[in-house]
Amino acid sequence: MSPRTLEVGLGERSYPIHIGGGLLARADLFRPHFASGRAAVVTNDVVAPLYAEALERTLSACGVRHFRIVIPDGEAAKRWETLDAVFGELLRRGADRKTVLVALGGGVVGDLAGFAAATYQRGVPFVQVPTTLLAQVDSSVGGKTAVNHALGKNMIGAFHQPLAVIADTGTLATLPDRELAAGLAEVIKYGAIRDLAFLGWLEANIDALRARDDAALAYAIGRSCELKAEIVALDEREAGPRALLNLGHTFGHAIETLEGYGTWLHGEAVAAGMVMAARFSARLGRLPGADADRLQRLLERAGLPVRPPALAVEAWLEAMGRDKKNESGRITLILLDGLGRGAIEKGAPLAALESFLAS
Repeated sequence: MSPRTLEVGLGERSYPIHIGGGLLARADLFRPHFASGRAAVVTNDVVAPLYAEALERTLSACGVRHFRIVIPDGEAAKRWETLDAVFGELLRRGADRKTVLVALGGGVVGDLAGFAAATYQRGVPFVQVPTTLLAQVDSSVGGKTAVNHALGKNMIGAFHQPLAVIADTGTLATLPDRELAAGLAEVIKYGAIRDLAFLGWLEANIDALRARDDAALAYAIGRSCELKAEIVALDEREAGPRALLNLGHTFGHAIETLEGYGTWLHGEAVAAGMVMAARFSARLGRLPGADADRLQRLLERAGLPVRPPALAVEAWLEAMGRDKKNESGRITLILLDGLGRGAIEKGAPLAALESFLAS
């Protein structure tokens, strides 16, 4: 079966997203992006034994000389020290500005390798090869790259678009159930902010998605990428509507930072954060309580946590106060004016937020 191909429309920096099974073996999809004939494959110690050799066989078939850089698995590895180790290996191997970095893995690998590509020798090309559901539907698309800081998630990074995203859905067969559920959080987010019909489809098909039905997963991944590509094409650097993609993330990033990176998976924290955003929207009179209930039920059916950890109000506010969307010291939140209708609230009412967090 031919892969489904979408495009992220960014003028001369536009690029394809290829989605389908068996794509790691498709030399025709990789070959156009390796004119230099040299690549560095950045992956982690969980993904490498599963998929690195398959990818490297394809690169060899394309006439590409390559080497492998393996980083530790997990969110805790998404830090400056790991990035510096990647830089060191690139330098030792003589990587130049034409060497293509290939990010083979989930969101941590994609974000870190992408940031390495954005900054090594002031910028080198890279290709995203996402192997988790979360990466295939979200983090591999749009050019956001970063590492975490102890005081805030994704606080050190750059916008750097890939040459292509090649999402082999066959890699989802080895994805742990918890990681699959974490990816479903980002899928549900798209319906919540922009596509009520898709949200309804997800309600009807959530059991099939959790059972890894190929057709259901292919549709969910494709629709999620369509929605993200549309928003990124409108607002590449998050000056406006792209912020909608952060529904649940202001609360979620605070959870990840305060609880310790890796304690909650990113998608788990976003799921709890989406419920918080929906409940806060309802408290402000923007969203019917029944709609908040509906979103929470779907997230629960996806196997996701819907209640945040018990944290002090002051801790919440301090962590949320460092969010990248904030302006002039005021917290920006992504709220809901209805299911399928996300809204950017610049300067969330502080008293109401404090009362909500306390409850």
